[in-house]
Amino acid sequence: MLNVSECGDEAKLDVQLDEEVIGRTKVLAAERGISVSGLVAQQMAELAEARDRYATARDSALRTMAEAIDRGGRHWTRAELHNGRFGWNGT
Repeated sequence: MLNVSECGDEAKLDVQLDEEVIGRTKVLAAERGISVSGLVAQQMAELAEARDRYATARDSALRTMAEAIDRGGRHWTRAELHNGRFGWNGT
């Protein structure tokens, strides 16, 4: 179950987790010297940032490929690659 309620610029997020996960998370947070809430917020922010970086890189790569100039290179067929280039005869 997931509940979200807003409080100004921040929102409160209620999450139901397995007791074992909660216990392990408390230990991890204590080892890092932060609260469980701080640890969860940090991890969620890192996940969101990683997704944003991936989307930016993907969009950039797709744009670069779309804008690439066709240099008239050789276009191999599957059969040519297997039969000619690699010496595979299909038997």
